Amino acid sequence: MQGVGHHSHSHSHAGGSRTRMMWVLGLIVLYMVAEAVGGWLTGSLALLADAGHMLSDAAALGLSVFAMSMARRPRTSRRTYGYRRLEILAALANGATLVAISILVLIEAVRRFSRPEVVDAPGMIGIAAGGLLVNLVALWILHEGRDESLNMRGAWLHVLTDALGSVQAIVAGVLIWRFGWQWADPVASVLIALLVIYSAWSLLREATGVLMEHAPAHIDVDEVQEAMAQVPGVLEVHDLHVWTITSGMESLSAHVVVEDHRFDCDILGEIRAKLHEGFGIHHITVQIETAAFEEHPAPC
Repeated sequence: MQGVGHHSHSHSHAGGSRTRMMWVLGLIVLYMVAEAVGGWLTGSLALLADAGHMLSDAAALGLSVFAMSMARRPRTSRRTYGYRRLEILAALANGATLVAISILVLIEAVRRFSRPEVVDAPGMIGIAAGGLLVNLVALWILHEGRDESLNMRGAWLHVLTDALGSVQAIVAGVLIWRFGWQWADPVASVLIALLVIYSAWSLLREATGVLMEHAPAHIDVDEVQEAMAQVPGVLEVHDLHVWTITSGMESLSAHVVVEDHRFDCDILGEIRAKLHEGFGIHHITVQIETAAFEEHPAPC
């Protein structure tokens, strides 16, 4: 006997998240150009690093919007889950882009430690302050939906680290302006790069975990197995698998051995209720077997 439960994402939430991302994408692209030009004119590597981060933000947000649009397409006979995992691939690409840009910034920062370049500190401070304002507005727009999916959280992390990067650029500009410490610019660049790598690491780990079909971090598989085994009439639970299809969509499959007299649909309903209420798992496939491990045609 097999039982399957289904859970679908809310299109209204997806549509709202996509709209928020498109607003933020417009803001980021506009100020990215201004910051890149400003970094070139002032000679600030910290500003150029921040502009590079904004470029990765723009690419990440564009990819995220595309993935969210594709994820809403209906499933087909070949793609039985549709395009939902594109959101996970987008999150993985976002994390990898963050790391790649950070490495380039670190290489340039090392070069500037040995050959410092003169930086226009007042211009650097003004441009970085403008970037901070834009990032704060973007964070406010994305704040409500940041926990809806791994993809949305990746976009929010991009903008958050960029905002912190702007703060570091402002601090470096003040140090150069007041004390003439030209080395503050490459130091700020290194700090920005390390901050970005740190934020990208958790995103890469989670996205890779989904693609490798690891059990979700918030679900203890041993507790799931124990809860299923406590249902009256269940003798054993084996071949238990719990994985994530896409953010917010956990799946479970298992074989459950029951007493002969409990071989009916009621026990399946009890198992599903326990998984729904205790662990929030909605996409469930359970194979019911008798104590003798003999499978019978499902009576319902």
